[in-house]
Amino acid sequence: MKKVIIISASPRKGGNSDILCDKFLEGAAEAGHQTEKIFLREKDINYCMGCGYCNISGFNGCAKNDDMDGILDKMIEADVIVFATPIYFNTIAGQLKTFIDRIYAKYTKIVNKEFYYIMTAEEEGDKTIQYALGEFKGLLSYLNGAEEKGYLFAGGVTQKGDINDTEHVQRAYELGKTV
Repeated sequence: MKKVIIISASPRKGGNSDILCDKFLEGAAEAGHQTEKIFLREKDINYCMGCGYCNISGFNGCAKNDDMDGILDKMIEADVIVFATPIYFNTIAGQLKTFIDRIYAKYTKIVNKEFYYIMTAEEEGDKTIQYALGEFKGLLSYLNGAEEKGYLFAGGVTQKGDINDTEHVQRAYELGKTV
């Protein structure tokens, strides 16, 4: 059994990427894994100040007193980490970028993890996600033993719930089962 966490950057509970998160978790749970979704919208996560405390502390935490430290501990304990985001202007949502910047506080402890990505957008086509994938690949290049296992991109969805009328819901479920 693996521990699977999804970091959801959807600004809308029940939005398109959030629906895909739930289906991915359903598939992973049916495959016998322990699952959890962390909804960034509900968390207090502040911007990195560049103060250097993480360096001084030996990458054991951050000077900020917010929800990030607890989420980082869950990432350290997890076997599988899934980043889910809507795509805005061909890249990840701002909430997720802030979150990724703050990973620096404990990044040396996030080792040997499997990563998946879930992305939704109004636009379709490979160009839509190339910068988002670059953000993820940039992060993984700093994490020892990180392995990119796969991603799901669902283009052509704008309004909340548009995803329900697509094959992407089933694809998210099936991707979760492959964990």
